[in-house]
Amino acid sequence: MMLHSLHIPTISSIRSSTSQSLRSSEHPPYLLRFRTSRRENLRYLKTLGIIDPNTKPHKFPSPETVDQVLFTVNFLKSKGFSEPDFPRLSFLCPKLFTPGSDPTDIEPVFEFLTFDLAATDQESCGLILRCPQILLSDVEYCLRPTLIYLRKLGVEKLNVPNSLNAHLLNTREERLIEKIRFLRSSGLSREESAMACRRFPAIFGYSIENNLKPKFEYLVGEMKRSVEELKAFPQYFAFSLENRIMPRHLHLEQRNVRISLKRMLLWNDDKFYAKWK
Repeated sequence: MMLHSLHIPTISSIRSSTSQSLRSSEHPPYLLRFRTSRRENLRYLKTLGIIDPNTKPHKFPSPETVDQVLFTVNFLKSKGFSEPDFPRLSFLCPKLFTPGSDPTDIEPVFEFLTFDLAATDQESCGLILRCPQILLSDVEYCLRPTLIYLRKLGVEKLNVPNSLNAHLLNTREERLIEKIRFLRSSGLSREESAMACRRFPAIFGYSIENNLKPKFEYLVGEMKRSVEELKAFPQYFAFSLENRIMPRHLHLEQRNVRISLKRMLLWNDDKFYAKWK
């Protein structure tokens, strides 16, 4: 019932409404239909999470703004989004539903996902839901250069709708290059750095100062391990330094045990501490 309110004509949306609502003889006069439509549209936007249910009547958006927001909602639904998706879209990217938002501004992102990334409609929606801000990114200056760079590194299956891929695509090329530079400064060649990122692309999302650098320094300084081990197991950077790496290293050091990084970090606590009591 609420869905039908999107097709009831209002003053500024007559040009795009369907004739279905006009064919019914059960509708009251036009003015009454307009007033009912406004109330229903406001209620509908509340159910989508776009309007706060606790909003006072005097703070409701204008009829023109409501029409514009509904136009955006219909546009997104035409791209494959369903009503349960809108609370997340609205919460993570409220700018999509502001008066100045124009669906034609985000159309290039959908074209990029379809033609450049070769994602299906379902995959595109999945990526956007995991990172709605991607809709506000510039295709020419952000999305396309990033995709080209990732493909040059050999990162594959970027169309798979997961959080990692969504945020990777929405990361500027310069930030990706910074991570490669760090790995190279740590002793890896360009090809070795690229391979590490291919095997573990989540590394692109880590802070150099707060994650990569302190973990690398602990690896070679305190643990006395070589860069070769990092090449074999770049997933090392995914583990907490304070809660996983340090305690397990010290535990093994006290027992004069030395094992690979993979064995040291991948096992759960029960298995690890049962093995080396």
